[in-house]
Formats: sequence, C-alpha cells, structure tokens
Amino acid sequence: MRKRLIVSAGALALLLSVPASAAPVGPGAPGIGDPYYPTAGNGGYDVSHYDIRLKYQPTTDELEGTTTILATATQDLTRFNLDFVLKVKEVLVNGRTAEFAGTGEHELEITPAREITKGSRITVVVRYADKPGEVERGGQSAWLRTPDGGVAANEPESAAWWYPSNDHPTDKATFDVSVQVPDGTQVISNGTSTQSSRAGWTRYNYRQTKLQATYLATLAIGRFDIRTDTTPGGLPVITAYSKDLGDNAGAAQASVERTGELVDWLSGYFGAYPFGTVGGYVPNVPTGYALETQGQIFYSPAQFARGSNTSVVVHELAHQWYGDSVSVQRWSEIWLNEGFARYSQWLWSEHENEGTAQELADYVYNLYPADHAFWTIKPGDPGADHQFAGAVYDRGAVAVQALRNAVGDEKFFRILKGWPTERKYGNATIEQFRAYAERISGKPLGELFDTWLFTAAKPAAGSAGVATPSPAKQGPARNATANVLPEPRSWKKIQETNTVHEHKR
Repeated sequence: MRKRLIVSAGALALLLSVPASAAPVGPGAPGIGDPYYPTAGNGGYDVSHYDIRLKYQPTTDELEGTTTILATATQDLTRFNLDFVLKVKEVLVNGRTAEFAGTGEHELEITPAREITKGSRITVVVRYADKPGEVERGGQSAWLRTPDGGVAANEPESAAWWYPSNDHPTDKATFDVSVQVPDGTQVISNGTSTQSSRAGWTRYNYRQTKLQATYLATLAIGRFDIRTDTTPGGLPVITAYSKDLGDNAGAAQASVERTGELVDWLSGYFGAYPFGTVGGYVPNVPTGYALETQGQIFYSPAQFARGSNTSVVVHELAHQWYGDSVSVQRWSEIWLNEGFARYSQWLWSEHENEGTAQELADYVYNLYPADHAFWTIKPGDPGADHQFAGAVYDRGAVAVQALRNAVGDEKFFRILKGWPTERKYGNATIEQFRAYAERISGKPLGELFDTWLFTAAKPAAGSAGVATPSPAKQGPARNATANVLPEPRSWKKIQETNTVHEHKR
C-alpha cells in the first residue's frame, strides 16, 4: 500500500523557516509540521467539511471537479495553501475570485481578495480538470488506473490526485462525495450512498458523517459487482468486486464476504464499531497492498493470490478503531496503527486455534538473531524511510504482547477496548497511550515502552514474559538448525498479508 512522495530540499527549507507553533499575521505555513513529512498538510486553518463533486470519463481518464471546503482560520491570513496536484481552473474564497499558483511538489498557493481574520469561517471553492493517471510528483502517482476506470487509495498521500485538501491526519473532517459517470459504471467511496440516472449518466452520492482523515477517503470508479447486507446487529455491509478479477475472484469474495462476521468479532475486543457502514472492495489493480480506507476498505487482488485469507480482513478492520477512529498525531506514531492491527491477527489466530499470541510473540523473538537488522528499527519512531517496515508490524505486535504480559489479561483487555472508546474520532500519541495504560493498569510502563518501542536492539530474553519457552518447547521440540520455536500454524497466512505494508517509494 501507499506511495510516499519525496520532499524537495527547497520545500523543506521553506517549511522549516516557519515554526509549526507560530501563528503570525500573513501566509499560513506550507506544511503542518510533521517531522516525517514536513510539507504535508498546511498551517493557518482547520477544515470541517469537504464537498467533492466530480465527473469522470473512464475511457479517457478525464476528471472534472469542484470541491468546496469549509474551514476556520486559526490565524490572520493573507495567503494559505492546499495540497493538490491537478490542473486548477478557478478558485473562490468567500465568494470572491482568488489568485492561485502551483508551488513545490503538491502545493496550491491561494491568495484571497480580502485578508482573512483569525477565527473567521472560510469557504473555498476549487474548480479543476485533468487526467489524474498522467500526473506524477516526485516520480510517483497515487491514482491507480484500471481497465475500466481508476482508484485512489494510498498512504500517507492520495487525496491530492482527486481533491484539494489539508492533507494530514490531524485535520479530520466530514465528507460529501458526488461522482457522475457513464451508465454501466459504478462508483465506490466512503459512507452511506444514493444514486440517480439521467441522460446516459449516473450520479453516485456518498456521505461520511464521522470525522475522517484525508488519506482515508477513497474513490474507485469502474465496473463492480456490488453487494449489500447487514451484520446481525444491523450495521450496513457493502462489498464490491471488479468484474474482471480472474483467478483471484473466488478467494477475494470468500475473504471479504466475511466482513460482517469479523467486525462483530472485533467489536468484542475494541468496543462498538465507530462508523455507520462497513465493507471492502477489490478492484482490478496490479498493486499488492491493502489499505484501511474508512468504512470501505481497499484490497488489491494480489492479497488473495494464494487463496482466501481472513487474516488480512481482520488486520484492515482492526484499523477502523486503531488508525481511523483514533488517528496518529504524527506519522512517527505509526505503531498505534500497525502494532495493534497486526496484534488483532494474532488474536484471530488464537480464536482459530492456530497459535496463541504468546506463541507468535515467542516465534518472532526467536526468529531474528540479535544482530539482525529487524531489531534496529524502533516501532515507536522508525523513521520515514522505515515507517512501514515489517518490524513495525511484527516487533510492534510483540510489544503489545509484552504489555499484555506486564499488566495481565483483565487490565490488558480493558485497555484494548477503552482506548479507542475514550479517544474516538480524535488523534493521539504513543506517550498518551502509555499514560492511559498506566492509569488503567496502575503500573509504571515507561521501561517496557522504552525497551520494546524505542530501543534499536533486541530486548533481553524473558523481557515482559516474551521469549521464555515453556519446558515442553525446549530441547527436541526446537528447530535445531534455525534455532527457532515450532512455527505456529497461522504464521504463513499472517506473513502473506505482509504486502499490506509494501509501500512503493
């Protein structure tokens, strides 16, 4: 999943000249201040709502759009930026024509006709037209062209290829997405939907009323088999499959059609599902990743090339709580997303009697010797180049098991459910999670978090009850050649999902 654009030195220098904490009278900062992606997002305003109206021609990849952004100024503004890469035709700010220019890798710089005062409401209208599949920034594109349309699904960036935004998880908003396509073509996006047809065109309208990060908004246009159902509790389930998936079609459906069952199962661990709909779609794309797009998960067909795999569905559904409802404050906090999504796969393994979470943690620990590069990556701050490395997932899940062992099952499962309930629809840091875990458990956890998340070395054997094989697992039961414990039955299926974090640079 997920392509990362490279920040130019000039853009970085420009951003760093404007401290993230400053609120001067003048231009808003061209970046929100994230240390991993300094030019991501923008300063000077907070968005509350996006209204995105598009018209798309699948045969030619021609996209026409009008996006209306509702925001509030957080400083006096003479100028502000949006993140966007398509060709812009016109910009209005509070009903008046504004000057605009494209700068840097993905900046749309807007100068309103009148200065905007701090605390005032802003209405921005951007009209644009382009072929998103032909637009690259830093040698990368986040628009996936398909035989019958196109798909926007990527992390940490994809919004800029179909709508202008303040593209950072800390500025969540509600969404209305309306897309007109030729009859016979379908549209997939987030939230509840309606549709209408006229004169050979069909308009699909989607509404997401719960706060959503910009990268979690998705758009898929093509020919789909769309299915609707409800969970036993009445939650709407929407699934969709490209009609040309070929050999992967059956395995994809056998996996994704279990979404309703699996979201109900995860609710037992994480609390009430936080959104109004749940589902997933599998378009005909050549990528290998999956992405937790909010309420409507994106899966590449390659996820099912070796047969059905409910483990990847569990992983992406877990993100609806850990990553979507509670989002990172900074991209360095990615363990709060991926460590817990991977751990949910371990819980599913326990449920299926294919290996306990403890057995999986011990297996990971013994699999990598102390001098392996696996241990040099710190899940709590892996660096932008290793943000989606396998160690963030596997070592990150071992850290979760270490927490479980340290506080005991009763307190651990209270933490697992209470955290996304208390922080619902917000943002958070690892330090805030540690403080919460300490409050619920009544135990100091600083040393445990430092050891498992922030130390670039293999923790000592037995640390927090990890990698201490029982007598039954010592001696002959061990694999003498590899010096590892017996492989849990679920291991291969879990590893097949590793392409969820194969981000293309």
